[in-house]
Amino acid sequence: MRTALILLFLLALAAMPGALLPQRQLNAPKTREYIEQHGWWGKLLDRLQFFDVYSSVWFSAIYLLLMVSLVGCLLPRSVEYLRSMRAEPVLTPRNLARLPHHRRFESDASAEEVLAAANRRLRGWRRRERTEADGARSISAERGYLRETGNLVFHFGMLGLIVAFALGKMYFYEGQVIVHADGQTFCNAGIYNYDSFNPGLRIDGTELTPFCVKVNDFAARYTAAGQPEHYQAAIEYQSGRDLETGTWRPYQLEVNEPLRTAGDRVYLLGHGYAPRFTVTFPDGSVRSKAIQWRPVDQTTLLSEGATKFEPPGITDPEQRREKQLAVTGLFAPTKVVHGGVLSSAGPELTDPGVVVDVMQGDLGVDSGRGQSIFEIDQSMVDSGRLERVARENLVPGDRITLDDGTVIRFDGVQRWVSLQISHDPTQLWVLGFAIAMFLGLGASLLVKRRRVWVRVTPVTAGDDKRHTVVEVGGLARTDQAGYGEEFTRIAQEIAGTERRNS
Repeated sequence: MRTALILLFLLALAAMPGALLPQRQLNAPKTREYIEQHGWWGKLLDRLQFFDVYSSVWFSAIYLLLMVSLVGCLLPRSVEYLRSMRAEPVLTPRNLARLPHHRRFESDASAEEVLAAANRRLRGWRRRERTEADGARSISAERGYLRETGNLVFHFGMLGLIVAFALGKMYFYEGQVIVHADGQTFCNAGIYNYDSFNPGLRIDGTELTPFCVKVNDFAARYTAAGQPEHYQAAIEYQSGRDLETGTWRPYQLEVNEPLRTAGDRVYLLGHGYAPRFTVTFPDGSVRSKAIQWRPVDQTTLLSEGATKFEPPGITDPEQRREKQLAVTGLFAPTKVVHGGVLSSAGPELTDPGVVVDVMQGDLGVDSGRGQSIFEIDQSMVDSGRLERVARENLVPGDRITLDDGTVIRFDGVQRWVSLQISHDPTQLWVLGFAIAMFLGLGASLLVKRRRVWVRVTPVTAGDDKRHTVVEVGGLARTDQAGYGEEFTRIAQEIAGTERRNS
């Protein structure tokens, strides 16, 4: 047990870097920034796996040693517990007066009557009646085995919790996706449908639980100061046989009230805005897009982004690259302009506006490298292959006409919501083991182990009158506090009618 306590302390100590330092699985860009800012020290911490604490070799070693220690502690204790449960109550001590609690009295009742009263009072106790060598008869009684039962349940629950967490990390997955609140549908059909995906060690993203979610609407309520009070998304979902029948079931998705379906949980994380732009090219072809822009200020939802367009009808790769367009800039749901700088007065969509730079040229989307949907490739700007051809402040309905006749119109705004899908097949096991730990801890703290012995000795007085000498002794094995009152009540009920005390 001492070893387990030391390992528990080491595990808590080893987990501290995970709370103080950025972790690569949670925020890879911030981790890279931290390493770059701290030079050799950051690189040393990275080599020592301080940015991957919970999957590091040293954390896993402590975790494994703790499990081995718990098993090594619980097995012998369980064997000893089973032996004690099968064993009979211990013999009555020869000298009961040496016990912390003792009572001796003489009674006019017979020995059989005193023993019957003792057995009635000790009903529910484990007890054994014996006849001693000198003819006296005694009762040994014990109670409070539930304390050790609770102790074992607590520690087995802890062991089960550790195992469940380990299995959960192997078979869980968690991903985030942005869905437009205009009827757009997300289906959990594969890893490629996610914007970010964090799988467990045994998950490759090919056998995910099938279900679909359609976001129809989103509503937000704010205080007068612009602080959010309530988020709610009106969604519909399909799972199980609904996928075969095409049945959609409605659900109101709220923060901290996830949709639970098919073993997965769908959480509402946040929301934002997607400005819609329509581009009319010189040949008359039209392209319209609403791409989510990223909030840069969570208080006012001032957002930045880049909506990119490919020119239609151009087959030559070089000419197509020269005519690519990107509308970049800032969007304000409630616009405020100070000194020509656009800002937002609040997060509600009351007076939307954008300030945009229209970039024309090679966006670098054909290079084979991944690009962020929220920004353009700055290297293309630096090389001169992507140039700014216009800058304007726009409200819904405004247009920009480029020199080549291309017209860009700001049509309005759509809402998007950020959803998180979490799958953990061991969560019910974790809950069960946690409840077992709570109940076991309560039993081990509240229940007390105690013992009572009753010795009855028939005595014949000089006038041939018979009476009975009764001794009652008590011992609390764990905590003497409070046992004195219980012992006194037991002794008084056994005594019945006393003749004299001694």
